[in-house]
Amino acid sequence: MKHIFFIALLLFVWACKPDKMAPISPITGVAIEPILTDSTLSIRALDILDTKNIAFAANNNTYGLYNTTANTWLLTEQQYDSLTLEFRAVGNNLEDFFMLSVGNPALLFKTTNSGTMALVYKEAGAGVFYNAMAFWNKQEGIAVGDATDSCMSVIITRDGGNTWKKLSCKILPDTDYGAAAFAASNTNIVVLGSHTWIATGGVASAILYSPDKGKTWEAYKTPIVQGTATTGMYSLTFYDAKTGFAIGGDYTNPDAYAANKIRTLDGGKTWELVAAQAEPGYRSCVQYIPNSGGTELLAVGFNGMDYSSDNGLSWKRLSDAGYYTIRFLNDSVAFAAGKGRISKLTFKR
Repeated sequence: MKHIFFIALLLFVWACKPDKMAPISPITGVAIEPILTDSTLSIRALDILDTKNIAFAANNNTYGLYNTTANTWLLTEQQYDSLTLEFRAVGNNLEDFFMLSVGNPALLFKTTNSGTMALVYKEAGAGVFYNAMAFWNKQEGIAVGDATDSCMSVIITRDGGNTWKKLSCKILPDTDYGAAAFAASNTNIVVLGSHTWIATGGVASAILYSPDKGKTWEAYKTPIVQGTATTGMYSLTFYDAKTGFAIGGDYTNPDAYAANKIRTLDGGKTWELVAAQAEPGYRSCVQYIPNSGGTELLAVGFNGMDYSSDNGLSWKRLSDAGYYTIRFLNDSVAFAAGKGRISKLTFKR
């Protein structure tokens, strides 16, 4: 009898404990606070450096640093010869900030001890157009661009960003799996641990995958809309090594939503269409919301912002405000950038 009473007591105490794994309440709305307004800028590359600093790079040679504590901006221009530079890819390795220009020539800059930016990589030639970059760690990073040969353009650093080397097409999947990518939001590449995923688009829209930080590669086909130069995956996100999501469509037909959202539950090997006949339509950026267990997603595009609480199966319009890209500070606050502005987003639950 004592044993039965003791077991019952344990069950009662266990049942009364707070459930640490209880799901968080779904997002019901968003408060939008503009923190930078400049009609001359088109901002597609945004990075959260730490809890206090956010950096961006844009067109008109412009880049900047925002201090979230002091609510102050430091804006400057990067000059190179007489070129008008447009940056759509940025990254940081926890020590330095990097920004990479689109078009020919591609110019990659990194911060220096003097506070200026130093040119660490230059590539000139027909078809040169880099889309996105990311870092595995302080020493190793990667950037991806459109194909200039028989494969995608991929450059890698192994020395903290001081030097970069372009990978040979001998180790990369050929262009049958997709020769282009979209420099829409700096999110068509994801790194997680030693894993790397690259989203391609256009005539063929596939995932390029490396398990070993860019040493070997495979390609996986996807069912997302594709077949023309403006269709395919525009943005890719992974919550963990298995759970990923991609969104895109056709920016020239932004209201079309057929087959523009796909997800994977096996690390990118296979993909399934979700919400295939439902909004949202074209979106340029999608991100998993932190601490959501891989269930919550936020997608933005130039004609609106949408939220999913079930890993993309269904979506809710949060705002008609248009942005190109978004980055989360935590599960309640994010920063979004777009045409002429950067905003702080505070989500309501």
